[in-house]
Amino acid sequence: MSSKRIEVSKKALIITYYWPPAGGPGVQRWLKFVKYLPDCDVNPILFIPENPNYPILDKSLELEVSDTLTIIKHPIKEPYKWAGIFSKKSSRTISKGIISNEKEQSLIEKMMLFVRGNFFIPDARVGWVKPSVSFLEGYIKKERIETIITTGPPHSVHLIGLKLKEKLGVKWLADFRDPWTTIGYHKQLKLMTGSAVKHKALEKQVLNTTDQIIVTSFTTKKEFQALTNKPIEVITNGYDNEAHVNFSMDTKFTLAHIGSLLSKRNPEIFWQVLHDLVTENLNFAKSLQLNFVGFVSEEVLASIKKHSLSDYVNVVGYVSHQEAVKYQKQSQVLLLIEIDSEDTKCIVPGKLFEYMVSNRPIVAIGPKNSDVKKIIKETNTGHYFTYYDYDSLKRIILEYYKAFLNENLQVSPVGLQKYHRKALTKSLAKLI
Repeated sequence: MSSKRIEVSKKALIITYYWPPAGGPGVQRWLKFVKYLPDCDVNPILFIPENPNYPILDKSLELEVSDTLTIIKHPIKEPYKWAGIFSKKSSRTISKGIISNEKEQSLIEKMMLFVRGNFFIPDARVGWVKPSVSFLEGYIKKERIETIITTGPPHSVHLIGLKLKEKLGVKWLADFRDPWTTIGYHKQLKLMTGSAVKHKALEKQVLNTTDQIIVTSFTTKKEFQALTNKPIEVITNGYDNEAHVNFSMDTKFTLAHIGSLLSKRNPEIFWQVLHDLVTENLNFAKSLQLNFVGFVSEEVLASIKKHSLSDYVNVVGYVSHQEAVKYQKQSQVLLLIEIDSEDTKCIVPGKLFEYMVSNRPIVAIGPKNSDVKKIIKETNTGHYFTYYDYDSLKRIILEYYKAFLNENLQVSPVGLQKYHRKALTKSLAKLI
């Protein structure tokens, strides 16, 4: 280890719920920041729950945590564990942020959503706030920590920062990986009027008390600027130098989606395009395969079946991050699908940046004028479509298929360096 890593000058206490062995995109952001902060003369100290109830596990991520990193833990009371007594399936899916269409919800799921939205504000981890503040107040004084960072969701973590700011006057950076009250599933929580008002009030209090706000998209920055005059910095997610993986390119024309395909993340127009191409072109039908690496809702699978595409689908399920990288590199085309909503224009999933360095063309489908569209266009890594672009979507899929047949399906990315995790961490360190 270099002397530079030993002679770090500034401590930063990072308060997060998600940390290895938790899996999923929420872990990657701060796992990578923590990896590179010592190179920027910042000594990160992690505060995490001692007994969390993570909905997804990926123990391979633990290998990326430095042995020299200081990690402190404090117990948390997890209501999702108790909710599992009534319905393990509903508890597990709701804890992931996966909510069925209202018509498909069971009575138990409706009840759990009502309780989650109205009795656990801002979220089910709010019980961790008070004991964490009591513990950290003494720790921060003892260790002479001047800067704390909270990252949400869960946004209850920001309430820990709020209380510590009020009690100790420490410098506080609030990192929003996702929006708070405008995130898609928020409207599905069956909120009473008083609960909705409380959510808004807490959001505004956090935004106006923190010293620095960090967001992952320009749309979220614009949204928050209407609520506060505090400085807001956009630091997107990014990519890292992944460990070498052995792979061979798929021999079929594979279209792979990495991550969850929720019930509303269901582009009927895309299934229609594939159905028509399969019907019109026998060779295309023989070559096509859809790989879904992650959770796929029953509604999406039903829609695919309706378009007579079930025989082309391979549901892989959740895999480790390393396995996901392998699927990205060996697939012919990568799919990125977002819900068609004003609320999702700001969502820039972490997988986009890994997609961009996998050297595979991206087909993204989502709302009009999204931040994802801007990034894909700027980096020349694929094409973006709305839920209504049938003709252009069909044309591009055919172009990619013909390039696949000619063995020259590839992309020529530009300007990716600024999205490397090390470059992003330098931007963060300047704020600390």
